[in-house]
Amino acid sequence: MAFLSASCVSVAFADVRLPSVFSDHMVLQQQQKLRIWGWAAPGESVNVRFGENSATTQPDESGRWQVELPAVDANAEPQSLIVQGNNTVEVSDVLVGEVWLCSGQSNMEWTVARSSNADAEIAAANYPLIRHIAIPKTPEFRARNDVPAQWQVCSPETAGRFTACGYFMARELFQELNVPIGLVNSSWGGTRVEPWTPPVGFQRVDALQDIYQSIVGRTPGTDAYNSKLSAHISATQMWIDDAKQSLRSEDVLNPNPTYPSELTPFTSHQDPTMLFNGMIHPVLGFPIRGAIWYQGESNHGEGMLYTEKKKALIGGWRERWQQGDFPFYYVQIAPYQYGNEDPAILARFWEAQAAVQEEVDHTGMVVINDIATIGDIHPPGKQEVGKRLAMLALKNDYGRSELVANSPEFESLEVVGRQLKVVFNNTAGGLKTRDAKAPTHFEIIGPGSAGFQTATATIDGDAVLLSSDKVDTPVAFRFAWHKLAEPNLMGSTGLPVGATRGGEVPAFVDTLPIGDGYEIVYDLDLSKLGEDIHYDVDNSDSIESFDRIGYLLELASDDGAQRTLFVSMDAFTNEVEKIGIPTFASGAHFQCSVGSLDIYSNVDGITTGTGLETGNIEFWPNNYGPSNDSKIKGASNQLYDTGDAPSAPVDGYGSMQVHNFGAKQTLFAINKWNAGNKADIGIGNSNGDTRDWTFTGNASSYDSKRLRVYVRTK
Repeated sequence: MAFLSASCVSVAFADVRLPSVFSDHMVLQQQQKLRIWGWAAPGESVNVRFGENSATTQPDESGRWQVELPAVDANAEPQSLIVQGNNTVEVSDVLVGEVWLCSGQSNMEWTVARSSNADAEIAAANYPLIRHIAIPKTPEFRARNDVPAQWQVCSPETAGRFTACGYFMARELFQELNVPIGLVNSSWGGTRVEPWTPPVGFQRVDALQDIYQSIVGRTPGTDAYNSKLSAHISATQMWIDDAKQSLRSEDVLNPNPTYPSELTPFTSHQDPTMLFNGMIHPVLGFPIRGAIWYQGESNHGEGMLYTEKKKALIGGWRERWQQGDFPFYYVQIAPYQYGNEDPAILARFWEAQAAVQEEVDHTGMVVINDIATIGDIHPPGKQEVGKRLAMLALKNDYGRSELVANSPEFESLEVVGRQLKVVFNNTAGGLKTRDAKAPTHFEIIGPGSAGFQTATATIDGDAVLLSSDKVDTPVAFRFAWHKLAEPNLMGSTGLPVGATRGGEVPAFVDTLPIGDGYEIVYDLDLSKLGEDIHYDVDNSDSIESFDRIGYLLELASDDGAQRTLFVSMDAFTNEVEKIGIPTFASGAHFQCSVGSLDIYSNVDGITTGTGLETGNIEFWPNNYGPSNDSKIKGASNQLYDTGDAPSAPVDGYGSMQVHNFGAKQTLFAINKWNAGNKADIGIGNSNGDTRDWTFTGNASSYDSKRLRVYVRTK
């Protein structure tokens, strides 16, 4: 991948020069070969000396030189690094100890000065053996070899600007190890993981080949770039020839060929590799013990794809650093509101973060759902974050094998009668809660349970026993599965349990209480909508009398999302032929309240419940307008919503809508069925100018769509 490591540094140097990471007050990594590099004029003899060790070399054709000095033990006494060529460079006040790379987005960039109890922390920050260097924010398309930066000695005058996570980790390590600690802080708020990743990282992960090919395709010198550019040059030359002819003949000329966008270099700091090139490459190869990482907020909607991206980041760093599988410890992002976003999106992301430590060796994750600030994406209590990162390092890298440094993790699941027994490991002698109350945020599910139900949880040593009066046969559980979840469960060490789930979750439709006396009347694949409705199943002839009617609508999007709603109500008619699609031929026309509404759905935002008396339906084949002539409480006279007015012609647009006007919600709508794949179909309120899906014409946006109509027979 040499073409991806092009230097931004001139090949001609009059004097020996070192990158900024080798500068006064730095900390070198103990017990590892000391890789030291810089630049000088080609052919110049360069001698490097540190303590009793020295080495001599010459720069390569680009002017870069590198030596490796033998490993040395920790040393808190200031020493000098001497580099001699045509000139002499002396780096003074050099310590030897433990060096950690600190990277990620704003929660790693977050400073001590902005953390909890900042004034007292800064005043007490008299730790001259802790050193910090901040890499400036420098996005680059080509790899950069150096940036302006300098090491700082920790003191009350400087510590406020240190990365808080890194500083509080360093303080714990220093107090335990009594050796100098160096922090290389390369972080940038709001950044995604992709810009921090080198090309080889993407190359090694099958799921990310599209990103890798995009990088290669816009990198000068690669086959893909050369081929595409050559084709563009040929097309442009042909156009130039045509243009000359047009000028002579005054013929019409077509526009010149557009420069291929896939050849344009990345420019944004959010583009792949841009921060690796500009902020990691300048320190690449500097001896470190390992890395800590706090990032994910900007990728949090990606689910398990993030696991693949973290594999690319970690694997790419390790391969390019040429220092083996150095430890990589990271922080699971905290609970946070994230606007109106589906609460499970963040839970699935937590699961993806947790999967990294299972799939990548020498990694570990810190859980912080107990120290979150729901209204602030930057929890200020970075002291505990740093301590937990330090615990992972102490256990795994510094011989403190007796420590339990990981949060308890889900180990096994057992069905015990009407209970689930969830067993955890890493409990350090048993589970407990931080408020001495019963564990919170557990849910269980089973056939007929109407989805996940809040569970009663009881601690039993390393296990939690779960049950619910609403779940007769539990088969699966989930814990803290909500973006705002701040559960109270922890191990005896005080480390919190992170979001997790287990068991085989049945399809949502299989958890619905439809089997309780309900019979199917109609089943319709909604891709078959049209002028005439022909049900796939029609049992209406066998139905004699019924007291309740239920509608099950299932919609699957091309992104794999399954949206399901089941709503049942007291019968609003005794004519079974009028409870399906209210076509002109069926004679159905109902605009009325419906009683005892039971609502079940897996769609975020739907108000669910049983026995609700705030239901109404709008079933007719007519055209209709937004006027709230029926005086539905809370309905608008301007918007199509829970209260509209039918109009002529009778065989017109068509509305099949069930509403919960108490929540100002359309539960489901099937409108304009005679338009086929341009019909209006949806669950919940629609966005835009209507709330009941009128005029959306969106039926074709679903991969599959199915309506089933049930009755409870007397």
